[in-house]
This record gives sequence, C-alpha cells and structure tokens, in this order.
Amino acid sequence: MLAVLAAFVAVVVIDMGSGGGGEPAGVEEFEVEQGHTPDAVDYEQSPPVGGEHNDVWQNAAFYEEPVQNETAVHTMEHGAVWITYSPDLPQEGKDGLRELVEGRDCLMASPYADLPADTPIVASAWGKQLSVESADDPKLQEFVQSFRRGPQTPEPGAACTGGTAETA
Repeated sequence: MLAVLAAFVAVVVIDMGSGGGGEPAGVEEFEVEQGHTPDAVDYEQSPPVGGEHNDVWQNAAFYEEPVQNETAVHTMEHGAVWITYSPDLPQEGKDGLRELVEGRDCLMASPYADLPADTPIVASAWGKQLSVESADDPKLQEFVQSFRRGPQTPEPGAACTGGTAETA
C-alpha cells in the first residue's frame, strides 16, 4: 500500500512540475541561435521560433494588429508563448484567444498575415511550434502549459512586460 501511495505522489509531483500533462502531439522542434540586432531579420520559420532579435521585447498581451517579429522573438527568449492567428480568424476564435491570453504573464497573441491558408492558429515558443485549427483545441492549452516559461527558455526569469506595446 505504501508503494502505491508513493507512486501516486511521484506522478502528481512530476505532473505539477511539468505544467500539467506534458508536451502535446504535433509540436515541431527547431534549432535557433540567440543574439541582438537593430536590423530586420529574415527568419527561417514563419512565424519565427527564435533567432536574432531586437533589443526591445514585445509586451505580453493580446494584439489586434500585427507586431514586429524581432520584438516578439525577444519576448519568446524571455519565456513567452506567442500565438499568431490568421487575420481572417472568425471573431469567436479571436475572443477565445483573447480570453486565453489576457491577464497571463508571458503569453501574447497577434494576427500574422503569412500563415498558410489551412493553418488559422500557430503557437510558438523558443525553438518550438504547434499549428491548431481553433482556439479551443486542447493541444493549444497543453502547449502553453508546457512551454510558457518552460525548460527551453534561454533567459528564464526575464520580464515579459516593460518592453513595447507598439504594433508593426
């Protein structure tokens, strides 16, 4: 009986430490470099998942206008998840993303014009990316739980506020 109780406690502790439930299926992984630059960056992925970026980071928030890639990438370096959505996403989907993002540290969302036609929502964290079809897809919440301030974060503990709220 004691062994069963110990196993249960171990599972609960592991689950709590991972943000609950682990990495969702379908996450793509990328090798990316770090570095600051004042210049525009031609990223290998669209939307980007890391790389050189601006000295200023984007404040974590819900945006109705596109944000600059280079400032969003800096926020991901700090541990943010950046959810990009098609400008054509129905209002219900935008409202769902707003509800997910608002009031949560190191989480932001913005429209992104260059998403593939069959990919209305893409969640990105440093070196990680997941495409989903709707804001209420459980894999989106799993991605946020796994990677917001997750183990892939190059600068853990850095701020996701105090940067810029300007849009592109």
